[in-house]
Amino acid sequence: MDLTAIPALGDNYIWLLADGGRALAVDPGAAAPVQQALHARGLSLVGILVTHHHADHTGGVAQLRAVTGAAVYGPAREAIPPPYRPLAGGEAFNALGLTWRVLAVPGHTAGHVAYYAQPPEQAPLLFCGDTLFCAGCGRLFEGTPAQMLASLDALAALPDATRVCCAHEYTLGNLRFAAAVEPGNTAIARHLAWCQAQRDGDLPTLPSTLALERQINPFLRTRETAVIAAARAHGAGSTDAAAVLAALREWKNNFS
Repeated sequence: MDLTAIPALGDNYIWLLADGGRALAVDPGAAAPVQQALHARGLSLVGILVTHHHADHTGGVAQLRAVTGAAVYGPAREAIPPPYRPLAGGEAFNALGLTWRVLAVPGHTAGHVAYYAQPPEQAPLLFCGDTLFCAGCGRLFEGTPAQMLASLDALAALPDATRVCCAHEYTLGNLRFAAAVEPGNTAIARHLAWCQAQRDGDLPTLPSTLALERQINPFLRTRETAVIAAARAHGAGSTDAAAVLAALREWKNNFS
């Protein structure tokens, strides 16, 4: 399986997974970059995975489906351009020769889902949309801190080697925030240096891995003493993990 991050819309990535002749596209906010990639690689699009309803994840769905006939999968509780197969979480389906597990991960939006699969002889894949970012998480537009915490806990329980394929190139800003939360965390400093070199070369910082995210992502570290202390200093009313996450998210919303 060949995995490619297609840049789009400024800071989005549309993920393209191919098996040699066929491909899946994930969160196509625009059709043209996907069509260009398919043409350049001689691929036929057989499926489209959508994680949530925001336009920068769905804007290219209708055109791609019309041109290619690809099957579309998306969250049952959100408005996705029809027709598509609605998925609420807990289902499994086959696409591109892989079995995909659907995970309900509300928080960023109310019906957000993620997709997980294990390609043969490769690290697992997680397409997590805007729920989990490298060193960050999505804003809580429609969900609660408790929902986001439960969603992140569910993702963090996946295998260490899982490739985290999130949908935005937010990594440098997220790592700078993570360093403010945990200034003594050397893993954050190391990864920030590596990611800066990647971006200086106009290369993506993604995918990440869950093993790395557990070391550097403050939103997966809400039960760590240093993270709790930082969150308490920025308004967390208790040491409860949801309260810590809420304080971190509000702090990040205004961080520069």
